[in-house]
Amino acid sequence: MALLKFISELNWSARAGALIVLMFGGCALFAPWLAPYGQSEIVGDVWEPLFGEFFFGTDQIGRDMLSMLIYGARNMIGLALLTTACAFSLGALLGFLAATVGGWLDQILSRIVDVIISIPTLIFALIVLSSTGTSVPALVTVIAVVYAMPVYRIARAVAMDIAVMDYVEAARLRGEGLWWIMRKEILPNAMTPLAAEFGLRFCFVFLLISGLSFLGLGLQPPLADWGAMVRGNADGIAWGYLHPLVPATCIALLTIGINLLVDTMVHRASGLRDDQ
Repeated sequence: MALLKFISELNWSARAGALIVLMFGGCALFAPWLAPYGQSEIVGDVWEPLFGEFFFGTDQIGRDMLSMLIYGARNMIGLALLTTACAFSLGALLGFLAATVGGWLDQILSRIVDVIISIPTLIFALIVLSSTGTSVPALVTVIAVVYAMPVYRIARAVAMDIAVMDYVEAARLRGEGLWWIMRKEILPNAMTPLAAEFGLRFCFVFLLISGLSFLGLGLQPPLADWGAMVRGNADGIAWGYLHPLVPATCIALLTIGINLLVDTMVHRASGLRDDQ
């Protein structure tokens, strides 16, 4: 009921985004029950046609595309959520520390962030992953560190505005500790902009994972991955097969759906009226 009420209060674009996100979220949660075959199970010939015996056909080695899309939703959304949560935990913690403590700590952290953020994201990830390997822990660590840097900047900017408020100064005068001030005073008041940024950052993480998978440095077989599906079926375009467009469309749809929801959150947080 709460979910239906939330959707009913959204405008038409946000409802479309919510529908897309719910569809892919349902696939991710119930993948083992929704997928007709296993994610690495070979069930037919190579590149069987779309909307035939297999709804989205088969891939370059005969696996069911629909099953791989469903399992790919679970693998990629789960990995992107975990990575984004790690990036936000690290970036927000460091940003709050820099804003609350200030002084030399703020200067050191800010200069380190400036150095890391100056390196192109994809190049940084390619260099590190080529050296460390493409295991899931390595993927999560590298991407989380990369995207924790812009989160640090946003969290620091928001926290600096909050840290000068009277209620924060009153907490300091009461003798409250640094951790208490960050957890009880700064974090609750910074949740709205950080929540909106979480959705945008999830899109960036999701697209980076897809790009790395397309280049062969993302999730490795037998795990299904939309980016790897595009790469694996790309040769079919030359023969008139449209199979690589299916996972590419899923990547685009999920990104658009999340952005539609985030736009609504940002609009509401700004205090502007939302014309239905």
